[in-house]
Amino acid sequence: MPVHRPGPVRPRRVLLAGLLLAALSLVLAVPASAADIPARGSARMGMGVAAHDGSGGTPSSADATQTEGVDVSGHQGNVAWSTLWSSGVRWAYTKATEGTYYTNPYFTQQYNGSYNVGMIRGAYHFATPDTTSGATQANYFVDHGGGWSRDGKTLPGVLDIEWNPYGAACYGKSASGMVSWIADFLNTYRARTGRDAVIYTATSWWSDCTGNYGGFASSNPLWIARYASTAGTLPAGWGYYTMWQYTSSGPTVGDHDKFNGALDRVQALANG
Repeated sequence: MPVHRPGPVRPRRVLLAGLLLAALSLVLAVPASAADIPARGSARMGMGVAAHDGSGGTPSSADATQTEGVDVSGHQGNVAWSTLWSSGVRWAYTKATEGTYYTNPYFTQQYNGSYNVGMIRGAYHFATPDTTSGATQANYFVDHGGGWSRDGKTLPGVLDIEWNPYGAACYGKSASGMVSWIADFLNTYRARTGRDAVIYTATSWWSDCTGNYGGFASSNPLWIARYASTAGTLPAGWGYYTMWQYTSSGPTVGDHDKFNGALDRVQALANG
């Protein structure tokens, strides 16, 4: 009885299989994060919070001793300020600058629009410590919307210092190097405006990237970032927060905040 023997494997099939495996290995070798790096200038306050610290809810109830606020950037475009005012928002911060290469194209509508409906408002700078010095960025910020005036409606500028969306989380700096960069920014801002800037950060980033340095707490108000029902543990030195960004998924504008005090305390910070 004849026995059926399989024929030889065709060389073409072997070649195709090899090519497919090689292509697949190249795809897998490309870091997934490479495609996730945003365009320079698109960073905004809190964009790394949920990814690094998670999101665990919102404050359980309204607190009469706290005042609702929002923070916005070019990401939001033109903002419906009258809607926010009607919902109880009484203060706002607008992104003015990033590094020394970006100014928010919606800054005028956002900064002046919040003021025009009656809000107390201020500006913030997204720091990129790997691009230029702290002093250089503080000057750029003041020169492009980050100044301060004693008009009772303008809050001091904010240094937004958090995870690097474009690369290494701590911008390639040691803890001491980061502290020096921040001090350079803060000292320059004070020299230019007469006000101590607010520091916006997350406790986990601050701990990792500054060694949980506590030396700024006596002068610079803290704006803590944590998407949870409480603000949680604060960075070293600060016994309380002045502001708390508690969600990135609020109504009208995603980023909503609490000021740790009634409206008269917001006014007191504005007046210096």
